Amino acid sequence: MRERVLWRLLYDTAARAEEILSLNVEDLDLEFRRARVVSKGGAIEYVHWATATARLLPRLLAGRTAGPVFLADRRAPASEPRAPARGDICPITGRGRLSYPRAEYLFKTASVKLDPHRQGWTLHQLRHSALQHLAQAGRTAPELRAKSRHQHLSSLGRYVRLGEETSARITAEADPAQRRRSR
Repeated sequence: MRERVLWRLLYDTAARAEEILSLNVEDLDLEFRRARVVSKGGAIEYVHWATATARLLPRLLAGRTAGPVFLADRRAPASEPRAPARGDICPITGRGRLSYPRAEYLFKTASVKLDPHRQGWTLHQLRHSALQHLAQAGRTAPELRAKSRHQHLSSLGRYVRLGEETSARITAEADPAQRRRSR
């Protein structure tokens, strides 16, 4: 369940994996399908998710009202050099926050059979896939920027390459002679 929610949330929000793994239950706004994240530059921003994630999140939380959203499989060590910060431990279960390396390993392991190179995919590729699919569905660069929270439109160049069909359609729609004939 944990992995299913994490992967769905990463895709739906097109957020960076570190932002989502850093979420606490208190950061979630389940009613409005959004979460407050600390972005790459340190700003507080919101990410939004779709229905599939909205249905799964309450099952993952199982009534928890505080602590990390995504928990490790084991209880966090209480007192040793590797003990996590108090904010990274669930006050109800005593389990620590799921780490980026562990989440990445789980996704790579699960996706290795689907990857043509047989190496498995990275969590960041969920962000890329979400943005590419939105671009292919006709979303504009400013819309992609709003969804991804990229600082600069130039960062979205890899997603907005839509190909010859898009170029032909735009040219036809902008052709002044075309507009005169259709009246």
